[in-house]
Amino acid sequence: MVKPKAKSVYRCQDCGFSSAKWLGRCPECGQWNSLVEEALKSVREEEGLFFTLTSTEATSLPAIESDYAQRLPTQISELDRVLGGGLVPGSMVLLGGDPGIGKSTLILQTLNQMASVGRTVLYATGEESKQQIRIRADRLGISSQIWILAENSLEKIVEQVQKIKPDVLVVDSIQTVYLENLESAPGSVSQVRECAGKLLFLAKSTGLVTIVIGHVTKEGGIAGPKLLEHLVDCVLYFEGDVHQHYRVLRTIKNRYGSTQEIGVFEMNEKGLEVVQNPSSLFLSGKNTSAPGSAITATLEGGRSFLVEIQALVSFSSLTNPRRTTQGVDPNRVAILIAVLEKVVGLNLYNQDVYVNAAGGFRVVEPAADLAILAALVSSVKNKILGKNLVFLGEIALSGEIRSVQGLDLRLLEAKKVGFTHFVLPKHLKNSPSLPGTEVLFVERVADLLDKLF
Repeated sequence: MVKPKAKSVYRCQDCGFSSAKWLGRCPECGQWNSLVEEALKSVREEEGLFFTLTSTEATSLPAIESDYAQRLPTQISELDRVLGGGLVPGSMVLLGGDPGIGKSTLILQTLNQMASVGRTVLYATGEESKQQIRIRADRLGISSQIWILAENSLEKIVEQVQKIKPDVLVVDSIQTVYLENLESAPGSVSQVRECAGKLLFLAKSTGLVTIVIGHVTKEGGIAGPKLLEHLVDCVLYFEGDVHQHYRVLRTIKNRYGSTQEIGVFEMNEKGLEVVQNPSSLFLSGKNTSAPGSAITATLEGGRSFLVEIQALVSFSSLTNPRRTTQGVDPNRVAILIAVLEKVVGLNLYNQDVYVNAAGGFRVVEPAADLAILAALVSSVKNKILGKNLVFLGEIALSGEIRSVQGLDLRLLEAKKVGFTHFVLPKHLKNSPSLPGTEVLFVERVADLLDKLF
C-alpha cells in the first residue's frame, strides 16, 4: 500500500505568511526568498502545542485581585531604568541587537549581579558550549553561582527548569531551540512561535522571569515573526557601533513601564560598565570649535543628553549631489535643506551634504532641527559658531522656529556640563527656567542667520 504523501505549506520566515506553492517574494511583507517549505500538520497532530493563559470563566473587574508582584532588581541601574524598576515575576523579555554588540555579555553580567544577592538563575544557551561561557565569565571576572545549560531541545530545558526552579531563565537564542514533536527546522516560524508560546505559558503559570535573546535581520529588525514581539511583555534593543566604546539599550515595548527610557553603557576589557554622565561621553574630545559643529540637547524619556551635530557641505561635480546622514533622520535633513533654499535663498543643489551625530548617537526628535541647520550654514560659510552655544528648536516648513518640550531638563543638563549660552525660539522668552543663562532668541531662520553670521 502506497503511503500518502505528506502535505506541506510554504511559510514566510519573516511575517508567517503561508502559501500552497513557493513564491520568490512574500506578498505580505515583500521579502525575497523568505518562503520555506514546512510540513502541514492537522489540528489533532498539533494538539498540545498551543497554550491557554486565561480562565474559561469571565470575572468582573472589581473581583480580580490586584496584588502587585514585587520587582526583581537586576542590580544594574541603567537596565533597571529601562525595565521600569526591575524584572517583573512572570514576565517575558525579548532582547535583540546586532551580532557582537554585547547581548550575551549584558545577560551574563546581569545574571551575575542577581546571583550575588541570592537569586537562582539558569542560562540556557543553544549557540555556545559550557566551556565558552566559562571563558567569557573568567574574562569578565564572574564567579557567582550561575547554572549553565548547553541545550537546544526546549523539552530538556523545561525539565531543568522544573528541577532547579530558578527565579530567572535566559534562553540564548530563541532561534536555536526547538520542539521535538515539530518537524520544521529550528528558527522556522513554526518552531519560534511554538517555543515562545511554551516559554510564555511556563512564565505566566510559575512566575518565572524569562529572558529570550533574538537574532537580528540584515534590515536591523528582530528576526522571526512579529507574533514573537506581540507575545512578550517587554522588547529591548541593544544598539551601538561595534567600533565605538558605548552601547545604548532602548525599549520598544514595555507593559510594565515607559518605552521612552534608555540606558547607556560603555564597553571595555572588563565588560559593560554603566555610564553615569552620558553627555560627557558623547562630547568627549570636543576641545576646539570648527566650522560645521553645533551642540544640541536631546531628550530620551526622563533624561537629557548633549550631542554634537557635525555637518560638511562641499561642492559636488555629480549630477545628483550626495545627501549622507548618520545618526540623524535623513528626511529631516532634506526638509532643512529645502527650507534654506526656499526661505533664505541659500542654494545647495550643487553641494554634497554630510550630517553626523558625533559619537554614534542617534537623534530622532525635531528639537535638533536648529542645531542641524546652524551646522549646515556654518559649514557653507566656513565660520565657527560660538564654542559654548547650545541650539534648541524645531523648524517649520515656513522657516518659523518653534518651541521644544522638556526645556527644564535640557537646560539643567547643559548647565551641569558647563554650557550657559543658548539659542532658543522666541516663544520661550518668558520661561521660568532661563535665569542664570545667556540666551539668544530667534523667531525665524532668517533672524538666526542675521544674528549668528
